[in-house]
Amino acid sequence: MTADGKATLWKIHGERVIDDTRHVQLSIASVELPDGVQFEQYVLRMKAAMMVVLDDTREHVLMMWRHRFIIDRWVWELPGGYVDPNEDPAATAAREVEEETGWRPRRVEPLVSLQPSVGTTDAENLLFVSRGADHIGEPADINEAERIEWIRLDSIRDRITAGEIIGAASLVGLLHVLAFR
Repeated sequence: MTADGKATLWKIHGERVIDDTRHVQLSIASVELPDGVQFEQYVLRMKAAMMVVLDDTREHVLMMWRHRFIIDRWVWELPGGYVDPNEDPAATAAREVEEETGWRPRRVEPLVSLQPSVGTTDAENLLFVSRGADHIGEPADINEAERIEWIRLDSIRDRITAGEIIGAASLVGLLHVLAFR
């Protein structure tokens, strides 16, 4: 190891954008390993915000039952979505909760930030928590979920074990609330 602790630092010789949309950027980076091996690596960049919405008793969490076509599975997820350019992530999380569930979070507080797959993606997921929400009507976005339900927090571990909750951000947010409530 070097004195600066960077013996395994990869060198980046360049990165070229392949596709750049409003929410996601795909590029190819030219990298060099410490042993001199060089190769190209796909890089996906995006930012998302999600929210753990707890009921007033803090015994239930607001979740969405939805189909994810990429993995062809039905799963429970927290509401959330892409952060729009120049949008505050807390505002994103609150907006997504309203659009996807029909509930308005009362108090939005930062919970945790995570990167679900740091080897290939820069996909920062910013998680927030709200203790309490008000029903404002039916979800504005009918494409998001088959069902919206308040799920008992004491059932979360069983749902994880059953493979019903598999998304990294949902897992981290729920486990954080369970561990530190």
